[in-house]
Amino acid sequence: MTNCIHDHSQWGPGDQLGAANQLTPEMTLAAMALGTSGEIVDLSHVIENGAPFMAPNQTPYVITSGATARNSMKIRAAMGATNEVGANLERVGMTMHVGTHIDALGHFSIGEHLYGDHTIDESVGDFGLINLGVENIPAMVTRGLCLDVSGLDGGEHLAAGRPISADDLQRVCEACDVAPQPGDVVLLNTGWGRYFMTDNATYLEGEPGLDEGGAKWLTSQGVVGIGADNMALEVLPGTNHPAVMMPVHQHCLVEAGVHIIENMALGELVQKGITAFCFVVLPVKFKGATGCPVRPIAIL
Repeated sequence: MTNCIHDHSQWGPGDQLGAANQLTPEMTLAAMALGTSGEIVDLSHVIENGAPFMAPNQTPYVITSGATARNSMKIRAAMGATNEVGANLERVGMTMHVGTHIDALGHFSIGEHLYGDHTIDESVGDFGLINLGVENIPAMVTRGLCLDVSGLDGGEHLAAGRPISADDLQRVCEACDVAPQPGDVVLLNTGWGRYFMTDNATYLEGEPGLDEGGAKWLTSQGVVGIGADNMALEVLPGTNHPAVMMPVHQHCLVEAGVHIIENMALGELVQKGITAFCFVVLPVKFKGATGCPVRPIAIL
């Protein structure tokens, strides 16, 4: 970590975009050209009751029927309607970090400092983030790289607590004959996603993931986002736990301005042997939110 986090952003004090400043129309057109068949691969999970969440900060996803067709027909009939008009509505309670979701830059701090010279005092209000909320994340249509690290140790997936280092990433890139470049979103398939909603207890007890060195190698390549098929992107428990917690989040979000996408469904891409593709993610503009559910896709 640097000692002057607030001076870090290369795009100047007060910046809200972070590494996404690098995205250009030319990058979008180049990414779109990667799609040759028109096939779409959904990279998200269904968000439903029982979806795993990380305590103590998160709360479960809960959906209830706020209004039903049968009840609303009665209400409208009492108001004079004769056409049996029914409507179904729901109420959802959740954090923005349940299921497949993207982290806004204001999600993490290093001490009092957030990304881009912003501070907690000026940026965190009673009704969400004043700066660095998810509404600032642009629509991303860029090149995606799926790096399958699941077999590095010879199994179907890496073990919980197994760090993914810069050397690991470079070896996988060399084997696939690809290299991250500015504007890319890099997705890591650890194989841990097989436990999402099939064995939530295992999914949450720890995870293979990026160590700080691996994260710094990716951000140094100019990537604008990093995603994974696990709950927190980074290795849990961390390599220096409990003295240092969540250093990859601190580096990516606060120091590098790189967005994180978690709980991704990457198995189909890996099965198809796809490494490079047109990646699309459109974050919903929840004003002041620290993240939001997303439905990222790969266009092949």
